[in-house]
Amino acid sequence: MGNIKPDLEIENSYINNIKGYICGIDEVGRGCLAGPVVAAAIIIDFKLIPSGINDSKKLTKIKREEISNILKKTAIEIAIGEASNIEIDEMNILNASLLAMKRAYENLKMSTGLALIDGPYSPVITCKTENIIKGDSKSVSIAAASIIAKQYRDNIMKEIGIIYPKYNFKNNSGYGTKEHYKIIELNGLTKYHRKSFKLFR
Repeated sequence: MGNIKPDLEIENSYINNIKGYICGIDEVGRGCLAGPVVAAAIIIDFKLIPSGINDSKKLTKIKREEISNILKKTAIEIAIGEASNIEIDEMNILNASLLAMKRAYENLKMSTGLALIDGPYSPVITCKTENIIKGDSKSVSIAAASIIAKQYRDNIMKEIGIIYPKYNFKNNSGYGTKEHYKIIELNGLTKYHRKSFKLFR
């Protein structure tokens, strides 16, 4: 089971019954203590699928970056949506995640007939949606979205880490590692921390 990778079975089951492209949508950063939640919407070229594509969490940093760079060259279109830590605090993480997905979708310019979305919840968008539990392990389109979103968000956290070097955002990406909790305890919060989350242990 561990070797099973996402494929085009889901995409192929819809391809003759929709008008427009199929996009995959996924978000990253829901469980982080700091930074935005980021979603990617991607329309991949089914004839140019990068070798080794998988759920971003199952890829090494090097492999994820390699596949992300290939997707940027081969995908028909890629769009990003974000919801800030302030928006997360205002509306909760689930609603902020859906907002990031909606923004990613709305940033696509190509006509989309179907959005394959990772997880049980869908944003309100103008095309048909299909929710797929653990979709980043099943659908190539969703896996591609997870890779793009992860790379994009990691780069944001690296930039924030330059402003706040003590927090080691380059390595922890804002997740609640033991080290991160300890740093918060010693140095307090940055303006990028999610105040509605449990930030102290």
